[in-house]
Amino acid sequence: MAHYRRVGHVPPKRHTQHRHIGHGDGEERLHFEELMGEEGFSSDSSLLYHREIPSAIVDSRVWDVPDQGTTPNHPLRPRHLKLHELFPKETWSETDVVTGRRVVLGNADVRLSYVVSAADSPLYRNATGDEIVYIESGTATVETIFGTVEAKQGDYVVIPTSTTHRWLPTGDQPLRAYAIEATGHVAPPKRYLSRYGQFLENAPYCERDLHGPGEPLLADGTDVEVLVKHRTSRGITGTRLTYARHPFDVVGWDGCLYPFTFSVHDFEPITGRVHQPPPVHQVFEGHNFVVCNFVPRKVDYHPLSIPVPYYHSNVDSDEIMFYCGGDYEARKGSGIGQGSVSVHPGGLAHGPQPGAYERSIGVEFFDELAVMVDTFRPLELGEGGLACEDEAYAWTWAGRR
Repeated sequence: MAHYRRVGHVPPKRHTQHRHIGHGDGEERLHFEELMGEEGFSSDSSLLYHREIPSAIVDSRVWDVPDQGTTPNHPLRPRHLKLHELFPKETWSETDVVTGRRVVLGNADVRLSYVVSAADSPLYRNATGDEIVYIESGTATVETIFGTVEAKQGDYVVIPTSTTHRWLPTGDQPLRAYAIEATGHVAPPKRYLSRYGQFLENAPYCERDLHGPGEPLLADGTDVEVLVKHRTSRGITGTRLTYARHPFDVVGWDGCLYPFTFSVHDFEPITGRVHQPPPVHQVFEGHNFVVCNFVPRKVDYHPLSIPVPYYHSNVDSDEIMFYCGGDYEARKGSGIGQGSVSVHPGGLAHGPQPGAYERSIGVEFFDELAVMVDTFRPLELGEGGLACEDEAYAWTWAGRR
C-alpha cells in the first residue's frame, strides 16, 4: 500500500542509530531496526524499531494447520454453500479466528475460509501471502506488531504477509469473518492509482478511507509462541515458533507497508444509464484473482434498462459471491440468503434466477451487500464448502429445485 505512515519514535535518518527511553527502566537504549518488505528490496516496505532482537527464537515445532485440502468441482456445476451452518452456537466460545477457520474454496492463488468466533486467537503470522478478512458481523481488536486496528461489521481488515498479529473479539456478539488468503500480495486496482501510487479522482475510495494503527503496541513476556503458516514443497503447513521475548516490542515504524481497515460502507459505487459490468465494483486485486463488493446503490436509469445482470459466461474465471447483507434481487427464489456463497464456475453461463430479469424493470435502487472473488484458475471445494452445500441449487434455473 504505497501510502506513507509514521507511528511512534523513529530516527531522523533511516539505517542509523536509534536510541530511545522506552523500556520502563528510564534508560536510553539502542533499538534494533528491521526492514519488512515485499518482493525482495524492490517493492513496498516499512522500517520497524524493536526493543529486542526480532529474530531471537528458542524453539521450533510442528503446528498442524486446519485442513487445507480441496476437492475439484467435478462434475462441473454451480453451487450454493450455506456458511452459517458450519458453526453451531455451542462452538463459538471455543473457536478463534485463526485456528477455527474452515476452508470453503481454494486454489494455488487464493483460499477462502469462514469462521464464527468468540475466543481470542493465538499470535499468528501468515507467511504464504497477504490476508483480507471481511467482517460479516461483530467487532474485534486486531493487535499487530505495527499497533492496533479496530474492526467492525463491513470492514475489510488487510494484513500484509508475515505480520505477527492476533484477533480479540469484542462486544456481545460473535465475530463472523470471511477470510481471503492470497498466495502473494494484494493491492488496490492499478487503474485507481497514479503512476506514483496516489488514488485518482475517479477511484471509488481513497487514502482517507484507510485506517492503520495510530500508536505502537508494547507487550512484555518471555518464551512467547507464534503460529506461522508457510509453504513447503508439499504445500501449506505450519510451525510453532517460540520467541525469547514478546514480538510486540516495536517503539516506532514508518513506511508504506502495514495493516489497515477499509469499510465497505466507504466504497462509492459507480453507476450508469445501463448495467455496469462487475469491474466497476472492484476493491482489491491479487495474483490471478480480484475482489469486488456490491453495495447499496442507485441502478440503471435508461428508460429501457434491465437493472439486474445480464446472463454471462466468464470463460476465464470462476465467480464466487458471498452474500452478507440486504436483499440480493438477482438471486430471489434460489434459496440464497444471508451467509450464502454462490459458486459460478467458468464453463457455464449464469445470471438472474427465473423471474428476476422481468421483476427488475423499473427498479431504481438495490439494497444489497455482497463480496465477490473472481479467480483466473479453477477453484476447488474445501472441507467447509463440502459440509454446507445446498445440492438443489444447480437446477433452480430450470425450475426444478
